Amino acid sequence: MGDDPGTWITPSMKSAYLELHRQGLAHSVECHRDGKLVGGLYGVSIGRMFFGESMFYRQTDTSKIALAHLCRLLEAERYPLIDCQVDNPHLARLGALPMKRDKFCRLCGLLCAQTGLEWSSLPSTLPAW
Repeated sequence: MGDDPGTWITPSMKSAYLELHRQGLAHSVECHRDGKLVGGLYGVSIGRMFFGESMFYRQTDTSKIALAHLCRLLEAERYPLIDCQVDNPHLARLGALPMKRDKFCRLCGLLCAQTGLEWSSLPSTLPAW
């Protein structure tokens, strides 16, 4: 992740995400096997809105497992929306739906203004299903 010379994950992007993480805004949901990172996703949470940035995997379907855990958590916390950024067949198979820009912007304004989840209060390890 990030070592490919054609990647958009540049050193400045890494720095920006580290700063967002220090501010309590950037979060990751990770899958580990035998102590090694095998997949997950990360994004930014503002208010009651989660903006997904990227999914990654080193073992088949581990990013999907991380997404399922994120969806379960956010549903329990009454987050009505996850921004997937891109409408593509992969995300559509996972349940993502396209949304008109004006509706999306209106919802972002409303949801970002609300009090969101206190991410630091969550356990660092999610329970297995």
